[in-house]
Amino acid sequence: MSRFLQIHHASVIVAELAPSLAFYVDVLGMELDDTRPELGFNGAWLKAGAQQIHLLEVPNPDPVAGRPVHAGRDRHTALLVTGLEQLVQRLETADVCFTRSRSGRRAVFCRDPDGNAVELIEADREPQGDTVETGVTTPAP
Repeated sequence: MSRFLQIHHASVIVAELAPSLAFYVDVLGMELDDTRPELGFNGAWLKAGAQQIHLLEVPNPDPVAGRPVHAGRDRHTALLVTGLEQLVQRLETADVCFTRSRSGRRAVFCRDPDGNAVELIEADREPQGDTVETGVTTPAP
């Protein structure tokens, strides 16, 4: 029987890599993973604990117009974080619009330069399990 252990990576389509890296690396503080293979088109891999976000610079088949204002009502990538309020300050400093979770959870939703929705969820505590290179711990399968 097959088991799903965890998400390995999520791909996010971007129009131009540079503004996307400015958002994910400079504003959010994610780290580039330069150990990933070259795939024949422009892109970048970002570390998210033991998982990754793969930015793909390819034509976007999805219209951005008409998407919900609150990104929590749109398809999104959710990232478990520590220091949510520090991230909120970074979003404000960079003039990135965001909304807080309507459920009352400690979470915010924002959009990257291409309109892709991102949810940042405050972890209740540091995850327990295997330590990876980034120093972040991830649950053991």
